[in-house]
Formats: sequence, structure tokens, C-alpha cells
Amino acid sequence: MTIPHELNRSEVVDFPERYNPFTGRRVVPGVDDAVPAAALLGLEPPRFCEECGRRMIVQVSPDGWWAKCSRHGVTDSTALGLR
Repeated sequence: MTIPHELNRSEVVDFPERYNPFTGRRVVPGVDDAVPAAALLGLEPPRFCEECGRRMIVQVSPDGWWAKCSRHGVTDSTALGLR
């Protein structure tokens, strides 16, 4: 069996995987993923890590929120300018 085209390492690195922070689904270019209305209004914090798609620990307070991925650390609403 012959492989018609082998991927070069540079071809794989150019397209990092991204995940929807509200649904956890892999982002595919050209395919729209539904985003909850509350998230569009800025009322819902992200629940999934954008880098790996893992479920995050989320703490919501009256003045903002923080979310922690076990692999990629903490994201805070102040860092994103949402507080």
C-alpha cells in the first residue's frame, strides 16, 4: 500500500487545534458552531479550555469569574477585559 501524500511536520504545526470554549467541540474552519445566547451577551463564562477541549473548573462571583484548566492554568475575566 502506498500513501499518495505524506504530511510534513510543518503542515501539521500550521493548524493548531482549537475548541469552542462554550461547547467543548473542536473548531473546524468553515463550520459554524452554535454558541449559547447567554455567552453571546457576555453573561456566561467559558466552560471548556480553548486549547485542549477539557472541562474547566469555573467559579463565578458578582464581579467576574475565573476558569481553571488542569493542563493550561487559569483564565480570568479581568485578563480578558470582561470585568
